[in-house]
Amino acid sequence: MSEEQATWQQAPAAEANEIQHSLFGEILDWMLAPLLLLWPMSIAITYLVAKSIANQPFDHALEDNVTVLAQQVREVDGQLAERLSGPARDILRADDIDSVYYQISGPHANVVDGDRDLPLPQTPPEPDSFRAGAVNFRNESLHGTPIRVAYSYINLEQDKNREPRLALVQVAETLEKRAKLANEIIKGVILPQFIILPIVLALVWFALSRGLLPLAELQERIRARPEDDLSPIQPNQVPEEITPLVRSLNDMLERLKLSIDMQKRFIADAAHQMKTPLAGMRMQSELALRQTDQGEIHRSLEQLAKSSEAATRLVNQLLALARAENQPQAGAAFEPLELAELARNTVRDWVQASFNYRIDLGFEPPAEQVPILGKPLMLREMLSNLIDNALRYTPAGGAVTVRVRRAGEHGILEVEDNGPGIPPAERSHVFERFYRILGSTAEGSGLGLAIVREVAQQHEAELDLFANPRCSDPKRPGCLFRLTFPLRPPEPPDNEEVPHFG
Repeated sequence: MSEEQATWQQAPAAEANEIQHSLFGEILDWMLAPLLLLWPMSIAITYLVAKSIANQPFDHALEDNVTVLAQQVREVDGQLAERLSGPARDILRADDIDSVYYQISGPHANVVDGDRDLPLPQTPPEPDSFRAGAVNFRNESLHGTPIRVAYSYINLEQDKNREPRLALVQVAETLEKRAKLANEIIKGVILPQFIILPIVLALVWFALSRGLLPLAELQERIRARPEDDLSPIQPNQVPEEITPLVRSLNDMLERLKLSIDMQKRFIADAAHQMKTPLAGMRMQSELALRQTDQGEIHRSLEQLAKSSEAATRLVNQLLALARAENQPQAGAAFEPLELAELARNTVRDWVQASFNYRIDLGFEPPAEQVPILGKPLMLREMLSNLIDNALRYTPAGGAVTVRVRRAGEHGILEVEDNGPGIPPAERSHVFERFYRILGSTAEGSGLGLAIVREVAQQHEAELDLFANPRCSDPKRPGCLFRLTFPLRPPEPPDNEEVPHFG
């Protein structure tokens, strides 16, 4: 085996290995992949929700501190003062985890009390906020540490008709307690998932195994079948989703059974047909061995030669039919050819045989070329069988004509004779293997027209059988075999420029 052949044989196997995959694994991937992708997203969303939940109680505490501190702010003799004592300040700053800051500033942003480093709000207050004593929140950073700030504006102007004078009260704290609470919430949500996730994976694995169990059972039933059992599989024994697959498999089994039956009939018919010439050859050879008269020996040898010729013709037709049936149907294997030239050369090969039959064999060429795509050897075999069939069934003195013509987008090949013809009831059967019309005295095996049908189907040619319209004798209506081929598409001229894009 050459390296090229080995590579060619290994290519389909490699391709099959590339496309083969596990249905169980694919379903498992499609189920687990979204789960594993959604799990980190769930953790991120849980973290954001936990932070929001953790902020609420501590924001309420900051709001209370701002409200209490704002109640201690008063204006005395035009000066801003607060009544917060030292113990009260200690209570305000008392926190075991976070650092707490506060600040009281006057209308001109002058810090009256508290931590001077605490940043002021960046946005001016809204008029309604300080009238209602609303508490707002923002996130800031103090000395590089993130803090949460609650602040409120106080209107020092008692006269509502005058321009307000605003004091600012701020209370801030670091985020240690909030982060700790958020982490506790996340742990309470995430840790159970580490326990649930393996259980979910195990349940998914078990569910898939149970769901695909009918496939394994179907595989076992098919594997347990005898080799010659091509009966259909009962669709009611499989799940509904597998029913289309089972129906397709049943269709394939039906086609396979039909093909095997046809092959068995073909072998049986071929063996039966071979028995006749072989038995005749054996009988004539035994008869020749017993004869002493030279004349009788000569006649026995003549019969032996005829039987061997019939056997050779039968074997050749069997090989031709097998070759025709096993030819690939790919149009790429065809080659361009001229139908008239092929027909002329084939007719020329049968001229001598027509003299022996004393039949006028003629050829009518077309007025124009008839280009088609085809396989020359198979087409010559097909036309030879049509000519042979016509010569055998046409009486001496008759005529056989091969005609090629062009009709629109099709090429026509016709073989006509003025023999006894074929009854209309028999025309649908004469193309079957080994079929012969009852009462026919002409020698033949019944394979010639079967070969014609196979070759015509390969070339997508339409095959028709009529009575010869040129015959006027009702006792000899003749036959007209017509094959209609699609014409070969015209080839572009050699000087045609190929357009370039880009």
